[in-house]
Amino acid sequence: MRVISANDKLAIAQLIDKSMRRDPAILRRARRIIEDVRTRGDDALLEHARKLDGLDGPIEVPRGEMKRLAGTVGRDVREAIRLAARNIERVATRQVPRGWRLDTTPGVSIEQRITALDRVGCYVPGGRYPLPSSLLMTAIPARVAGVGQVVAVCPRPDATVMLAALVAGVDRVFQIGGAQAIAALAYGTECVPRVDKIVGPGNAYVAAAKALVAGDCAIDFFAGPSEIVVISAKGNAAWIAADLIAQAEHDPEARAILLTPSIRLAAAVARECDRQLPAGGPAGLALARNGGIVVTRSLAAAIALSQRIAPEHVVCDDDRVASQLTVAGTVFVGAHSAQALGDYVTGSNHVLPTSGTARSRGGLSAADFVRTTSVQRVTPRGLRRIGPAAVAIARAEGLTGHAESITIRLPR
Repeated sequence: MRVISANDKLAIAQLIDKSMRRDPAILRRARRIIEDVRTRGDDALLEHARKLDGLDGPIEVPRGEMKRLAGTVGRDVREAIRLAARNIERVATRQVPRGWRLDTTPGVSIEQRITALDRVGCYVPGGRYPLPSSLLMTAIPARVAGVGQVVAVCPRPDATVMLAALVAGVDRVFQIGGAQAIAALAYGTECVPRVDKIVGPGNAYVAAAKALVAGDCAIDFFAGPSEIVVISAKGNAAWIAADLIAQAEHDPEARAILLTPSIRLAAAVARECDRQLPAGGPAGLALARNGGIVVTRSLAAAIALSQRIAPEHVVCDDDRVASQLTVAGTVFVGAHSAQALGDYVTGSNHVLPTSGTARSRGGLSAADFVRTTSVQRVTPRGLRRIGPAAVAIARAEGLTGHAESITIRLPR
């Protein structure tokens, strides 16, 4: 783990200023797959699923098979999934927007109407290991929001994914992944229903496909490699190193950064990373490519750097620091708030903005699964009160038709 001095501006810039990078070759291939599935439907979907996902069987998992596989999950994992589901549901319930009605002036009322989406597609990664936690994090908020039908796609769903699907109330599960799964959800096939929105993390092909279909089907957000920033002046070096390694094991392109004003802590964490790092695997590659420890001039400088990064996850020592971290997907406060807890069981959502997207939005929530519609009512009394003002603005803008549509309703 390299240690970078506050004086090395170039090295710091290279470490923290990483915008989302899209491989043109991946975009081209994803586009071809999407168009193929959009044009040929299930035939193309099945071909790509067999070739790319190793599908050997039907596209959809029968309900009975889901229950059979779920029944094979060990008791400890079964109870852990149910605990995670309960906590996620409790948080999501607080996130659902509420409707309201307001009179802005006598005779003029504005209503906010909340309606759930009709159908949502949840993408569940199925790389080295399927991720039941991602299914819980996407499907449960959708269910809480009142979505009519929740479908899940996963290229290689195992027994834990099946259990999570049943616990989360997923209606249908399809054994497909990659760009072909995104295309099927966005445009529909004979087997896979078209959805209103696609949510959930995935690899570079999934991210590219979501970007390509976003004009036709809503998505949660454009996701890049996972990120963690730790800000600490006095933390436990072994625990900090463990957090950095944990996040780095997601992906060889993951970012893991420590920002600290303490040279002593920086050196200790670097040693711990070397000691704890498992042989092989993506974590070592990620730390070599995108990891680093920046020794800042002060704690305030460390906070400023984090704000500049706008990372997915931030871990900090105390509430004094946390109160200043306003640009992040999620913030973990205190030595015992291990970032990996948030991946599974705290109840907060782990589908979070990356690559600086936290500058404009937070993580996935139940609010992402509803439509907000404004309903406006104006009585004759209300028209008399606000009509002349609207006419004046319309004429100032040169829109005489707008003005006349109001004037024609006003008393002569």
